[in-house]
Amino acid sequence: MPVFNSTAIIRAEYNPETEEMQVWFPDAGPYDFCGVPERVWEGLLDAKSKGSFYNVHIRDKYQC
Repeated sequence: MPVFNSTAIIRAEYNPETEEMQVWFPDAGPYDFCGVPERVWEGLLDAKSKGSFYNVHIRDKYQC
């Protein structure tokens, strides 16, 4: 389970078999996201700004 050095996202988990991701924010979580492609997960891991990546590539796109 990756823990991030980010003010926007504390940690996240991803299951490539189910394409489900969970994200924890500083004041809430986990939030579940479904049908997340592995490339999006890898993008989050590689992003310099986790919050910006989340807002552009994940937010409001993978509701369960």
